[in-house]
Amino acid sequence: MLAAKKDDAMPTAPDIAHSTRQERQAYIDEAFACLADCDLCGKCKMLHGRDADEVYADYIAGKRDFLDITMQLRHS
Repeated sequence: MLAAKKDDAMPTAPDIAHSTRQERQAYIDEAFACLADCDLCGKCKMLHGRDADEVYADYIAGKRDFLDITMQLRHS
C-alpha cells in the first residue's frame, strides 16, 4: 500500500533513505500502471514513450530521488 500525505489525494514516492527497493518498485508499478485511456492519461507522454522501470531505474535502485528524475523529465 502506498503512503499518502494528509490531505493529498496522490500518494507520495517513498523516500530512498527510508524504503526498500521492493517498496520503490511497487510505487513505480502502481503510479505508472496503464489506465488504457491514452487521451486522458498522459503517463506515456510524460515518460516520452519509455518504460517507467527504465526511466526510474536509479530511483528504484536508491541512487536518485524520484522528484529529481521527474524534474529532469519535465525539462527534457
